Amino acid sequence: MTTAELRPTATRPALSIDIEAPRQDELLGLLEQSTAYARSLGYPPESNFLLDVDALERSSVRVYVARDEGGCALGLSALVALEPEADGSRPGDAELKRMFVGERARGLGVAGALLRRIEADAAERGIRRLVLETGDLHASALALYGKHGYREIPQFGQYIGEAHSICLAKPLAGE
Repeated sequence: MTTAELRPTATRPALSIDIEAPRQDELLGLLEQSTAYARSLGYPPESNFLLDVDALERSSVRVYVARDEGGCALGLSALVALEPEADGSRPGDAELKRMFVGERARGLGVAGALLRRIEADAAERGIRRLVLETGDLHASALALYGKHGYREIPQFGQYIGEAHSICLAKPLAGE
């Protein structure tokens, strides 16, 4: 596993990003916060597509964890390898899931650093496009992904026909 470093500035702490096992107390706490946050946005339960820790432990999933210089987990995200399907995913696609930054670390560049690390790793692994789903009520997520070059695409997979789902994609190097 390689480590990505984010250099500290006056407003941004030192940050490392590594691939880690999701079943750690600190990460389980972040996942619980993520679930609570998603529910607080007002989506009906059937419109939440959050992977649980068992799903995050699958061999097709890599969990990226951003930690500060003291080793405290600030945020996480998962990269899920996809099998091409007739429902909109293509060969070379992978899905970004469970992007979440804890409240005390928001606005410090943690989510952007996670995205950059995942995108670089995905491109190295031959993944040509990252896809994701977020909700229409999640303005901060939509702004983040737009800022980082993700554009709306037709709904795919389990999100087809979901009233609150907005699907986005970003081609990686060479696409």
